[in-house]
Amino acid sequence: MAKELETVKNSPDDEEKKADKASKDDKKSKDKSGKPAKKKKGIVKYFKDAKAEFKKVVWPTPKDTTKNTIVVLAMCLVSALVIFGLDSLFGLLNKLAFH
Repeated sequence: MAKELETVKNSPDDEEKKADKASKDDKKSKDKSGKPAKKKKGIVKYFKDAKAEFKKVVWPTPKDTTKNTIVVLAMCLVSALVIFGLDSLFGLLNKLAFH
């Protein structure tokens, strides 16, 4: 039964209807001169949209920021120690092999 529903959803008739609708939408978006209609976008709209987006942002609390900073610094320290250890090991192996 699921395949039947899937076949009905993806029938060729649907594709033709979508194509017809798209061509009608294109005709509506053109003005009398045949050129596509320009949507009005201004700097005021831009800043209103930006303000709305900033309201959606969830800013971390100072406590979260402190925790994240500590984690980053700890990972940097661990990475530095691993690189230092590998560098020392390869330097020692180099000295033993070639001197």
